Amino acid sequence: MKHNMAQLLVKETGMAEAPLATKSTTKPQCFTELNQRWLFEQLIIGFVIGPVSDDLLDVCETFYSGWLFSATKLVNPFFALLDAEVAHRLAVSAAARGWVPTEKRPDPTILGLEVWGRRFSNPIGLAAGFDKNAEAVEGLLGLGFGFVEVGSVTPVPQEGNPKPRIFRLPQEGAIINRCGFNSEGIVAVAKRLGAQHGKRKLDETSSTSSSSSDEVKHGGKAGPGILGVNLGKNKTSEDATADYVQGVHTLSQYADYLVINISSPNTPGLRQLQGRKQLKDLVKKVQAARDEMQWGEEGPPPLLVKIAPDLSKQDLEDIAAVALALRLDGLIISNTTIARPEPVNRYPVAEEAGGLSGKPLFILSTSILKEIYVLTKVCYLSR
Repeated sequence: MKHNMAQLLVKETGMAEAPLATKSTTKPQCFTELNQRWLFEQLIIGFVIGPVSDDLLDVCETFYSGWLFSATKLVNPFFALLDAEVAHRLAVSAAARGWVPTEKRPDPTILGLEVWGRRFSNPIGLAAGFDKNAEAVEGLLGLGFGFVEVGSVTPVPQEGNPKPRIFRLPQEGAIINRCGFNSEGIVAVAKRLGAQHGKRKLDETSSTSSSSSDEVKHGGKAGPGILGVNLGKNKTSEDATADYVQGVHTLSQYADYLVINISSPNTPGLRQLQGRKQLKDLVKKVQAARDEMQWGEEGPPPLLVKIAPDLSKQDLEDIAAVALALRLDGLIISNTTIARPEPVNRYPVAEEAGGLSGKPLFILSTSILKEIYVLTKVCYLSR
């Protein structure tokens, strides 16, 4: 099934703080105490009299993977003691170096889905804002995510807003951040994604197991999962459209899908681009920039727009109208909110400027998702 307009509505509940214990760690039913003892005995026998069978190694690897994800919970209290941004930085660095568990258990086939001719092994993804500079794509996909979105990436490197700029509300499972598109810039990100893309192509060339006649793309340009690239604008830029066009020209070749982020509350004037006329002009020019590039048989990457949860009904109607008129490939719902709903507003940290994400955003973002669904009459994917 092909999706030609706003047919993927992605729901986000906020920025993850540490990429740990992302999957169920329940032991398969076969791993009773007796089975574990049998497994140990077979391993000993295998080492003594000969090679262990592939099936047994698969079972061992699966069991070890589940145990390792459980063990990572022991590290979480350590991260909680650190400054929020320091903890975030350490988590990204760990994933970049492969110091995080790798999910060896295959996703149940019922979780798989196809969108835009891309095959998602599962519908759970990591939102932009965690791996801003594409440092840890392989490690994060290895955790078991069906897709990872990097960014937001700005054309020119920028520091973002002054620190501290990330504040925890652990009692509510929430974070307030005002990072302000801190980014190493598109050149640094392009180098990393280019290296990953080259490695992927080399692996595909050396592998004889894949079928060239399969119309569905299993995995993406960064490996077994799907890679999204989220584009932002520089804080001091006077031409937002030029920033997004530059991002498209530089990074779209490495992306399974592209995102125009016009909804961060931490860049002055950015949310004004969600107005009907501004959005229409922006999307048309970005689409043209993407389409003027040369693409292979798979065509250009789908283009999505990320919107805010703090929108009026009229704003949503305008966005839906533009999405349908320009046959936009999808909308991401939603970014962080500037609202401070109950009981968040009772905490002193609620006075901090920035966008709120996490559990308190769930009701608001789900409401926006419902409104957009009604306005566009399309299928959607929740994340």
